[in-house]
Amino acid sequence: MTMQIISASRRTDLPAFYGEWFMNRVHAGWCAVPNPFNPKQVSRIELDPLDTLLVFWTRWPAPFMQAAAELRSLGFRYYVHYTVLDYPPAIHAKAPGLEQTIGAFLNLAEMIGPERMVWRYDPILFSANTDGEYHLSRFAQIARRLQGATKRVVISILEPYQKAARRLARLAQTQPAYRYLEYDAARDADLLRHLVRIAHEHGLKIHSCAEQHDLASVGIAPGKCIDDQLIQSVFGVQVSHKKDKSQRDACGCVESRDIGIYDSCAFGCAYCYANRNFDSSARHHAMHDRQSESLIGHYRAPPRRFKPEQSKTPPFPADSG
Repeated sequence: MTMQIISASRRTDLPAFYGEWFMNRVHAGWCAVPNPFNPKQVSRIELDPLDTLLVFWTRWPAPFMQAAAELRSLGFRYYVHYTVLDYPPAIHAKAPGLEQTIGAFLNLAEMIGPERMVWRYDPILFSANTDGEYHLSRFAQIARRLQGATKRVVISILEPYQKAARRLARLAQTQPAYRYLEYDAARDADLLRHLVRIAHEHGLKIHSCAEQHDLASVGIAPGKCIDDQLIQSVFGVQVSHKKDKSQRDACGCVESRDIGIYDSCAFGCAYCYANRNFDSSARHHAMHDRQSESLIGHYRAPPRRFKPEQSKTPPFPADSG
């Protein structure tokens, strides 16, 4: 049986802000997801532990810990992309502090096992205040603290999409030391080599995410955030091996369905690509109804497709730790 992969979610921090809604939909067995480019087109996504693998994306899973435990008891297979950075408040306006973030990472890793935890040190934003020495120091500190709680780290160089570029430009007007600097291999390649060394010293495989720059020369191979090989090795199940055509050309991820909605994350990170503006995000977050079929708003979804009766939900895989 080939399992479907649900991304929860690249578009928002679902564990931080919408965990209760998600568990309501898990208990209902499905959720509605409007097409982000055509809200009148709505998909019904089944949430059945027999044939669903979940990939979570978060920078603050503490509100989701009880739900994470319940998902295990229900038989869901999942792994977590967890962003741990240490940017100043000018860039991370509302993100939890580093100590809180690391503490929650360690707690979750103890619950589900390090093989199901992916540390994301991305995006790497270069500026006078966040230069190579800044990143080297933070990366080394975090890698040391997370040793044993994860087996891989994902990095990427900030790619300033238009909406993020406008925010960063406004930030630079008031705080010039945060003016965004493009990646310069002559200046920054040594930093990346040091990151590779530090990762290896702490037992971590290091990969890049949808990276436009060639980082293979410094020892960082392209990775897959939705990773069929990782899924096979950790969970022993079959998923699609096809590249996800809805993602960027440089993205190596295999096919998945995302159940999030853009403009709904409330962290307000200056580099965020998933929010057009923070006023829209605040408005959508305020209108969220945890009883709704959809993350934001109310949408009717097509009726459930017929499925033959399945056997009882299996337990969480025995190698869960």
